[in-house]
Amino acid sequence: MADKKQDFIDQRLQDLNNDGVDRRGFLKCMAWAGTGLVWTMSGGIPVSRAFAQGAGHTAGKGADFTFVQISDSHIGFNKPANPDVTATLQTAINKINAIPHKPDFLIHTGDLSQLSKPSEFDTLDQVLKGASPKQTYFVPGEHDMLTDNGEQYLQRYGKGTKGAGWYSFDHKGVHFVGLVNVVNLKAGGLGSLGHEQLEWLEDDLKGRSASTPIVLFAHIPLWTIYPDWGWGTDDSEQALSYVKRFGSVTVLNGHIHQVMQKIEGKVSFHTAMSTAFPQPAPGSAPSAGPMKVPADQLQRVLGITDVNYLVRGGSLAIIDSPLDSSSSPMSGNGGGTDMAALASGGASTDSATEVKIDNFAFTPGAITIKRGTQVTWINHDDIPHTVDSTQGRFKSAALDTDQKFEFRFTEPGEYPYYCRMHPKMTGSIIVQS
Repeated sequence: MADKKQDFIDQRLQDLNNDGVDRRGFLKCMAWAGTGLVWTMSGGIPVSRAFAQGAGHTAGKGADFTFVQISDSHIGFNKPANPDVTATLQTAINKINAIPHKPDFLIHTGDLSQLSKPSEFDTLDQVLKGASPKQTYFVPGEHDMLTDNGEQYLQRYGKGTKGAGWYSFDHKGVHFVGLVNVVNLKAGGLGSLGHEQLEWLEDDLKGRSASTPIVLFAHIPLWTIYPDWGWGTDDSEQALSYVKRFGSVTVLNGHIHQVMQKIEGKVSFHTAMSTAFPQPAPGSAPSAGPMKVPADQLQRVLGITDVNYLVRGGSLAIIDSPLDSSSSPMSGNGGGTDMAALASGGASTDSATEVKIDNFAFTPGAITIKRGTQVTWINHDDIPHTVDSTQGRFKSAALDTDQKFEFRFTEPGEYPYYCRMHPKMTGSIIVQS
């Protein structure tokens, strides 16, 4: 499996030197990793061109306004996939500042931090102070909600928002809606908006003219990309039903650290690259998570998104730009590989009391132990995970690499659990009397 993953990375890097775009791959699922494309949408029909070196100099010409999207900065991450995420975020900001037509504002689509530590948010704030757009809009990622159910995030970035941080605003005739789909995640489920937010969204859109261009943005994609990895939102269909009557709808997300685009009628879905590290294409590796590439190739698979809005025709032109602006487009495999996530392991009845967290799975996935046994979970991934009882019996803090969580089981019964950051990760402890 390791060889397959390395072959995939090697192919990705080789593709960086290719010119042109695989149109058939685009029609199948439109998965692009680390590429740069300009998307102009008119009447639900996308027109694309490669974002070549120097294309940024024309960005914004003829547009009524421009804004920039960045995502998944993961400030605090320092593993081999990118030992200096602050530096690559700064590179992204420098690239934004070099845009000749100054963007009106910046949108960050979540995972600002790695472990939602105050120092990580402080570093992010310091870097963003140097950005030419002085207005930044945020939505949280699951990494921003770890320590206190998002209270710190809300204090810093959620003033004036509703609920867990959702809100809307208008800018030059376009209605923007920031949604939150990373709280109250259920075991085995996907991202979730929740009843309260859905009711608010329906009310927020009522009374607006169908000709109003709508931009929705949230962290986890609002379309199901790869459920085995939790890449989707379980109640997004209801949210999207509220925008069906509008003539131009654009949905911006992060979370998956790669560019993917999908068109459904008048709705254009678009995910952004990370400024921190890439992730593998859906199903192309045993699990999601940081994808290691040679240091001199890293900036080719990281990037920013420029969005230019033109009133005539209700068009949005989307430019995805890798941090290394000299790189050529790299086409993905369309997300067509049907590869299941690595199995988490079967039940065990031996005396093992250790559960490994690796490749986004608990191994073994189910164990049977005797009453009074202490179980230890150890995280071997480069990404933090949690161990949360679905019954509320135990709950770990965020476990970074090599950190442990221990719990002694004193009562017989079955104890299902999951990772609240990645709810597709589930396990079970059966305690015998």
